[in-house]
This record gives sequence, C-alpha cells and structure tokens, in this order.
Amino acid sequence: MVCSLKKIIDSHIHLDQYTEDEIEKIIGDLTLNDVQCTGLISVSSDLNSCRANLTLAKNYKQVKPAFGFHPEQALPSDSEIEALMSWIEKNKDAMVAIGEIGLPYYLRKVTNKHMRFPFEGYVELLDQFLKLAKAWNKPVILHAVYDDAHIAIDLLEKHSIHKAHFHWFKGDAITTQRMINNGYTISVTPDVLYEKEIQTLVKQYPLEQLMVETDGPWPFKDKFTDQMTHPKMIHDSVAMIAELKGVSLSDSYRKLYRNTVRFYELDS
Repeated sequence: MVCSLKKIIDSHIHLDQYTEDEIEKIIGDLTLNDVQCTGLISVSSDLNSCRANLTLAKNYKQVKPAFGFHPEQALPSDSEIEALMSWIEKNKDAMVAIGEIGLPYYLRKVTNKHMRFPFEGYVELLDQFLKLAKAWNKPVILHAVYDDAHIAIDLLEKHSIHKAHFHWFKGDAITTQRMINNGYTISVTPDVLYEKEIQTLVKQYPLEQLMVETDGPWPFKDKFTDQMTHPKMIHDSVAMIAELKGVSLSDSYRKLYRNTVRFYELDS
C-alpha cells in the first residue's frame, strides 16, 4: 500500500491520446492508495490536441493542460501555425506551460536521405513558441534529445528562459552538465528501471532538478510489457531514483513531488 506521503504527479502525459474508457479508468484510479496521483500535466501535439486537453482540464480538476505542437510530425502550414498561436493566446490563462514543443530528432532519422529536411522551419517554430513563453512568463516543456538539445539550449539562453522542462531527455555528459548549470529540469519515465543510459543520467542530474513522467500512452518494457501506461508506474520510477541517488524512498517521493509543484506552480 502506498501511504499518503507518497504522492506523485505525472509531469508529462498525452492524456488526450487515450480512449474515453482509458481516460475514465486513469482518472478514477488517481485517488486510490496504490496510485496517489494528484495531478497530470497533459501535453498537446497540435491544435486539435490542445482543444481536447482544454476540455479534459475543464472536466477533471487533476488535469493541468499544456498547449503546443509536437515536433515529430510534418511542419504545419503558415495558416495552421497562425491558427494554433491565436488559439493558444486566447486560452493561455488555462495552461500551466507551453508544450510539447521542440525539435524533430527521430523524424529526421527516418526521412529519406535524398530529400531535403526542412529543419530550419522547426527551429523557427520553436523560436516562436519560446518568444511567447517569455512574453507570458510560462514554463516550456521540451522534446529535444541528443544532437538537438544544444540547439534548444541556445534558444532558451537567447530568450533568457530558465523554467525549461526537458522530458525524456537523452544526451551527452557535456550537454547534460550545461542543462544542470542553467537550472533546467528533466523528467524520467519508467524506462529508468531497465535503461542504463537513463540510469546514468539520473546519477548525474541533481535530485532537485528531477521530475517523473509516463509519456503515456507510450508503452514500456520489462515488468510493464503489454500493460496500458498508467501513472501508478511512476512509483517504480521513484523507487529506482531513490536507489540510484542513494537517498531514502521518502526523500525521493518528497523532493520529486515538490519539484513538480514548484515548477508548475500547482496547489500542493
């Protein structure tokens, strides 16, 4: 049984991508003793996703929406960007952050090498979002891994943005240290249980700058194989982080929870 002191917040989930029955199941489970999840930061992928997350937030008090455009897809047209930005501006007071935004590392990897990839367009779009984040004093939730991370950091520094959350980050030690020095936060998924790369990252990153997430409905392996991704999986992540950092389980819960409450300015 998980006691009330072991509260969690899923700092990055795509709740709108679950089915209605799955959403009802997840929301219904949040207050159970083996879940104890007080909040879901539900990130958006495009305009329709933004609208869906706003509706979810209106229907469920635990859902805290973030509005943005996921970079691992084709660039929107100029008119689509204008419509998205206009909608976000009208609804900015309802969001806790701008996200998910970032750069298309994986999409570039699978693009035909004979085709010119419009990477500059993605950088420009990320820059637009960061300008809004600065103007509105909103945190940002970033998808920027490996070689793309330093580009995102350059843009964050350009706009003097300090409240940056790199979700499911992967990168080299030098980039990681630069992020630490800048005070950026990262979040860890349940793959910390079996991915050595993520375990090494957790050992390097200060506990005070860590959060936990599921990135649901993205599936996981090992003990989670064939399971619907659920916030309760975070409890295993918290335990592994405690082990890797050499801290007590209670300290791991308390600090990870407080980090998330503070970053997103949530009610604790």
